[in-house]
Parts: sequence; structure tokens; C-alpha cells
Amino acid sequence: MVDKKTNQLKNILQSSNLEFLMEAHNGLSAKIVEEAGFKGIWASGLSMSASIGVRDNNEASWTQILEIVEFMSDATTIPILIDGDTGYGNFNNMRRLVKKLEQRNIAGVCIEDKLFPKTNSFIRGDQQPLADIEEFCGKIKAGKDSQCDDNFCIIARVEAFIAGWGLHETLERASAYYKAGADAVLIHSKKSRPDEIIAFMKEWGNRCPVVIVPTKYYSTPTQVFKDLKISTVIWANHLMRSALSAMQKTVAKIYEAQSIIEVEDTIAPIVEVFRLQNDHELQEAEKLYLKSSETKGIQAIILAASRGLELGELTENIPKAMLKINDKPLIEKMLDMFYERGIKNISIIRGYKKETINFPNIAYFDSDNYASTDELVSLNLAKDKIKGNCIISYGDILYRKHVLNDLMEEDGDIVIVVDTNAQRRTYVTRSDFVTCSRPYTKEYDESPVFLQSIEFKELIPGEKIDGEWIGVMKSTEIGSEAIAASLSALSNHPEFKNMKITDLLSDLIAKGIKIKVIYINGHWLDIDNLKDLPLSSKY
Repeated sequence: MVDKKTNQLKNILQSSNLEFLMEAHNGLSAKIVEEAGFKGIWASGLSMSASIGVRDNNEASWTQILEIVEFMSDATTIPILIDGDTGYGNFNNMRRLVKKLEQRNIAGVCIEDKLFPKTNSFIRGDQQPLADIEEFCGKIKAGKDSQCDDNFCIIARVEAFIAGWGLHETLERASAYYKAGADAVLIHSKKSRPDEIIAFMKEWGNRCPVVIVPTKYYSTPTQVFKDLKISTVIWANHLMRSALSAMQKTVAKIYEAQSIIEVEDTIAPIVEVFRLQNDHELQEAEKLYLKSSETKGIQAIILAASRGLELGELTENIPKAMLKINDKPLIEKMLDMFYERGIKNISIIRGYKKETINFPNIAYFDSDNYASTDELVSLNLAKDKIKGNCIISYGDILYRKHVLNDLMEEDGDIVIVVDTNAQRRTYVTRSDFVTCSRPYTKEYDESPVFLQSIEFKELIPGEKIDGEWIGVMKSTEIGSEAIAASLSALSNHPEFKNMKITDLLSDLIAKGIKIKVIYINGHWLDIDNLKDLPLSSKY
């Protein structure tokens, strides 16, 4: 059973170890903080204000802030300490604030001894007037008298250093607030060195827990805070600021390129958003409450039996599908893309050094005669998996995520992906070249494109082709039945052991089955040659 959030925060403040709270400003960032391992969350007033585009001057109403932290609380199981500014008014506003926070399962509130409406401490801080000590103590007492949970925490933030009033005033205020019932004091400083914090701690004598926010003195080693017996460090605004930098870079790239292709592989995939939103729970609930909502899974079959002799000693101990590209095996990169799209029913056909391909939750088919047979013999091992919605792919290719997304979204019973720029790798002499019902055009054209011929061959100079099949295809239930039937028929052919998937596609065309084509222009790579490896670092 998860401990109450108020208990968790009280334990953090009273811990004998230095503890940390990380800033968050909405439900998604709060979830990220929890997953990172932090014990608690700082609901930053600056960050929440910035997230809705207003200044940190109480321009966001306290009810708007309450709505934000309610979503944060619902998304997480760790405690939230909210930046309550000045308590949004006098003692009466403070009483109501505490009640409303407890209703939303917020573990504590931090209030600062400035006047309402407040201004951020790092903006003209020395010109900001401070609240009367007695008035602020009354606000603390009112909050403590209003709480229903004894472990709900009220932290008094002392702004005397920010306002330039010195150590004596800081100590006097901190002592008064502690006597008024504050569970901890937050000593704030805008200096680039921790001198003010050190001076305070030497005089404070550990009367109650002390919280700090080292936004300005960030270069101070954490060990210094441990040696001072600081209770808790708040990293106050770094998720908001890092998100801001990332968004500015991304939007600039998109604006300049008038395309999202160059950023798509550098940002979080959309499925990561769904994961953080706990979409899995909704799927499970749909199975329980909406029986008819269950959908058929997608099969994926990866052909990875060959060694790749062209790669020489690189494939002496591993098949080429296990070559590492940017520190990750080629086939694992493909698996990651499938998993991101929710494709988990995956089969791999192994051959050379089959024991090196060993990923969990995969169905394996072993082509022990890989050296003397070709692609259709390998595919035939997994013929029972060719059913329903199915993807068949070579295991030695790389392609951008948008290629898989486009393939999945395209209608048609059988769909293949064709690169129109077949001559871009001038050192490639043999490949799966195609002709289609119409060539690629940069002009907008909604008319479908269908495969007319495909052959693994050498390209003759001047020969008309429309592109190169990249080695991945998709089929619906109808298309899978056609593929399986063709494969079964071809298995009786005397030359079956030498046949490739191009022969299977040619057989389907001969039977009048339409194969739809998606054109791309680059954004993929076939690792068949040593010259391909330098290009693979882009993927």
C-alpha cells in the first residue's frame, strides 16, 4: 500500500539525509519527475505561470493553479509541495487554500513573506516590500489550524536575503515563522555563491528543517549542502526551461524546412506521450467494459537468416542483422520501431549464427539451410504467421520512422515501399528494381500507384525503372491470404530454393492481384556493402 502523500513529504523534510524535490508544471511533467526516481515534486509558481503564458506576478489566479496541481496529483503517487506564493491574500484566503489543497491530495504548501500580488524574487528583488512578521505568522497559524491532516506541511519562505535585509532579519523572521507552526523554513538567496545560506545555517542551529532553492548558486557542490545539514533542495524550474529550449529549436527547424521529417527522429515518439498518459490502463479497461473494442493485432515477420558475406570479417561472428549501428544492433532498431507502433507479435527467421539473435518475446524460426537456399525458403518457415494484418521485412534495412508510419496508414491489401531515387547509391549494381503504373512526380497527385513488375537484377544503363523496392511490405487479411496461397504454390516449383520475395511479388502480379506502391525519396538504407556503413550513422 502506497504511503499517504502527506506522510511522504513530512518524511522527506525530516529525513537525516539530504533530499530533493524536482519542479513540474503539469500532469505530464509531474509523471516524468516520478518516473525519474524523485521522491517529491515542486509545483513551481513560475513554471505553472509560464506554461499558461502569464507572468509570475499572481496573474494566474489561485483557482487556475489549483486546477493544474489537481492534474499533477492525479498523475502521480509521490507528494507535491506547491509554490503557494503569498497564500493568495490574507489569513482567510490561506485557510481556504489549505482546505482546497487537501481536497486535491496535495501534501504541502510553501508561502513567502512578501505582499500580494507578489513578483518573482529574481526580478527587482531588492525593491520588493516584505510582509509584516506578525501578519505572516497569523497566516501560518491560520493555515495550520485549518488542515485536517496533521502531516500536511506548511513551509515558510523567508525573502529577507532577496530584499537585501541581511542575516539578522532573516534569522528573526525564520524563528518567528517556526514558532508560529511552520513545518520548515525555505531560505532564499539570489547570490551566485551560497554565502548567505552558509551564514544562516551556522546561526540557525537546526531548529527545524531548512529548504533551499539553489537556482542562482547552482555551481555549489551538493556535498556543501549535505555538510550544512540542509533538509531539502528544490530544483525549481529546470523542466520548464529545458522544454522551452527544446521547443524553440524544434519549431525553428520546422519553420525553416517547412517539413517535420528532419525533427521526427529527434523528438519523443507519439507513443511515448500515450504511455505517459497511461493509455495502457484505458486499453485494459476497454477490454473489461467494452468487449467489442478489442482489435486484431498486427503480425510482423523479419527475414534475418543471411550472413552478409560482402561485409567480410564484420560478419564473421554475427549475422549482418546484428551489426551495431550507433551502438545498437540493426535488427533491434527495427524492433524498437515496431514496438513504438504497438506491433508486438513479431517473428524472426534466423540462420547464420542464429544464437546471437535472442530477443525476448519473439517467435523464432531457424533456417538451418540458409547457405544453400534463398528468401522464400526462409519465409516459408513462418508461413503460418502470414495472416491478418501483416508486415514482412528484410532484417538488414534501416528506414526513418515516417516510412513505417506511412506504410501502416496506407490502404490496400498489399502495399510495398519504393525509393524513387534508385541511383543515389552509385556503387549498388544489383537490387530489387521496379516499374509502376505511373512514375513518381513532385506534383500533387492522389491517383494510386500499382506495381507492374519487380526483379532482382543489374540495372542496365538507360533502362526505364520507377524505383527500388526497399524490402518492406504490408498486407491486410485479404492480402495475407493471397501471399500465403502464392507461397504455398511456389513451394512446389523445382527452383523454389533459389527464389526471392521478388519472385513471390511477380507471381501475385501474374495472378492479377494489385500491389499498391508508396513512393519515398531516400530516407532508408540497405546494409549490403561496406560502403553502406558510413551512411548508417544517420539512422
